[in-house]
Amino acid sequence: MTSKKSAPIIVFDVNETLLDITTLEPLFERMFGDSGILREWFAQLVLYSQTMTLSGIYTPFNKLGAAALQMTASIHQKTCSSNDVEELGARMRNMPAHPDVVPALTRLKDAGFRLVTLTNSPGSAAPTPLDEAGLSQFFERTFSVEATSKFKPAPETYQHVAQELSVQTSDLCLVACHLWDTIGAQAAGCQGAFLTRPHNAFLPAPGVPHPDFMASDLTELADQIINNAL
Repeated sequence: MTSKKSAPIIVFDVNETLLDITTLEPLFERMFGDSGILREWFAQLVLYSQTMTLSGIYTPFNKLGAAALQMTASIHQKTCSSNDVEELGARMRNMPAHPDVVPALTRLKDAGFRLVTLTNSPGSAAPTPLDEAGLSQFFERTFSVEATSKFKPAPETYQHVAQELSVQTSDLCLVACHLWDTIGAQAAGCQGAFLTRPHNAFLPAPGVPHPDFMASDLTELADQIINNAL
């Protein structure tokens, strides 16, 4: 083990951070004639998940995703059938890992770090999306926000992970390619590791906490975390 006793437990976001959501593009190309509408749909999904939490309401992320697809279709005056919704669910359950994921997780695991996940998606019966992507063996626990009925970046979501692992939030480092997620984690007392995958970037506004670690490749981000613990 090369990491210190004080090395953080690494908490990974799942959708887009580990699993490649661009594999949903064929659905959007077929429905809208534009695969780029995927990003509009995903932004709506994130917006309304956070709106639900701020409003004290909870609907599972997969149900919101289906509704956001129907809403996006209405905005663009397209038809959204039950088959389209079913295809969305099937594709989301079978997203592959990004190429940099297995090497990065292997480095962290070999360095002695404890790895868990925290996702907005509800828990599911096996095989889970992580099972399907061949990643489950890297993680000792998988957490869903459904335990708190609040979506990230609500502080309760990160606090729940800490409570379940019998540690403080300061003992956690959240890895995500969404800045809103690392902002929430840092505000809750965690470290934040920001992965700048395409379509994601740092927001240089006053008061926005700068991530403790930041890189465009997950293996590079893992190396930063490991080197910081030496």
